[in-house]
Amino acid sequence: MNTKDTGQEAPREAPQGVNVRVLAQYVKDISFENPRAPQSLQEQSGPKTDISFQIDTNEIKEEKLKDLYEVVLTVKAKAERDGGPVFICDVEYATLVSLEGVPEDKNMPLLFIEVPRISFPFVRRLIADLTQEGGFPPLLLNPVDFTALYVQKMEEEKAKGKQAN
Repeated sequence: MNTKDTGQEAPREAPQGVNVRVLAQYVKDISFENPRAPQSLQEQSGPKTDISFQIDTNEIKEEKLKDLYEVVLTVKAKAERDGGPVFICDVEYATLVSLEGVPEDKNMPLLFIEVPRISFPFVRRLIADLTQEGGFPPLLLNPVDFTALYVQKMEEEKAKGKQAN
């Protein structure tokens, strides 16, 4: 079809041989602790919340599928008031992804930036639901810059490599 005749743009094609597929997403581990309930629910002042993110990848050897990886996004949220815990919420959310035909130098950015970006909305919802079901206002996580986290991780690994030498 000629795009000049229809006024439509020609569809963009993916590079030949590259196939990135999300095969599954699932909760790997989930925990919510409310250690001081019901007293913590009656207190009026807002808690101080500390949130941390961790991304781990595991290559999975499978005969039928090549370049199969599990990417686990771990989010830990701990709220404290007056030096004591109000709630502790831990979520490990995994994404199973196939990176067939992806150049090896592009694997790490895809696994540590793009895959967590796909799973983040699901983790965000889980944490909001858990905190709300725990009796608190839903904890709504702000968007995360996974590119900055990846760059930080690479710099830390580079510094470790220099210290080992």
